[in-house]
Amino acid sequence: MTRFDAPVTIVGAGIAGAACATVLRDAGVPFRLVERGRAVGGRMASPELHGRRVDIGAGYFTVRDPEFAALVSRWESAGLARPWTDTFGVLAPDSDPETSTGPTRWRTPGGLRSLVRSMLADVPVESVTVEGLPDGDVVLAMPDPQAARLTTVPEPVDYQPVLTVVVGFDELRLPFRDAAFVNDHPIVEFLADDGARRGDGAPVLVAHTTAEFARAHLGDPDTAADPVVTALVELLDTDRPTWTHVHRWSFGKPESSHDASFALIESDGRRTGFAGDQWCPNGAPRVESAWRSGTDLGRALLT
Repeated sequence: MTRFDAPVTIVGAGIAGAACATVLRDAGVPFRLVERGRAVGGRMASPELHGRRVDIGAGYFTVRDPEFAALVSRWESAGLARPWTDTFGVLAPDSDPETSTGPTRWRTPGGLRSLVRSMLADVPVESVTVEGLPDGDVVLAMPDPQAARLTTVPEPVDYQPVLTVVVGFDELRLPFRDAAFVNDHPIVEFLADDGARRGDGAPVLVAHTTAEFARAHLGDPDTAADPVVTALVELLDTDRPTWTHVHRWSFGKPESSHDASFALIESDGRRTGFAGDQWCPNGAPRVESAWRSGTDLGRALLT
């Protein structure tokens, strides 16, 4: 009997789960991919709001890993991704706007979720809420606090909550280009001009809140809209928006990271794998590290 007489169950169809599924698919290993959400992508979510896609989770992605760069090159050739900018604004209360230069950030015309959809184009995804650890080999591609509901996570990493508040304007005037980090503000931590990010020029701004503010509004996230709008009007010296949309991320971003790109534990004749952006030994959780984590775990399952 081979180890893969039964399919591997991958729980979570974000980019880590999609990367793991890709490795198993290419090796001809049977698996099933299950996702409790209504769409794939996880925190690379880009729902349709007021007639257009808006990135409400990850704001962009960067490219450092050579193997990930090869995948991004294919995405670029297919028109799914394109370079965006290496310079973001820096805002702070009672301070003049500044800029900060870093690695090139990439954007997606169809939203970041479109990248995960392209990876899973020929993979069926089951809409299932997993209440207990499935039989056989299992991959838990999700934040540690969610995986801990199903089994024991080795040295689990805590997560900070984030609220994403999308605001639409008749006209958008900003003291920065593309996006901005916000320092020393009690409510807002990051801003993205979604029209610049999408490339259609739409007057839509996406605000990510601080963890402290998010915790105060997790029970009723819609109550965050008014204080965030007030903060934006004061910070940006802009008019009030014509519409708002609030999304709650209870596990928005890891507070720290594991010192390995994945974990694979064998017990009682079964293997349980853990993957996600928190599994990044370089200490910088990002889209790229989630892809690396799922890819490395998939290859470990093959051996």
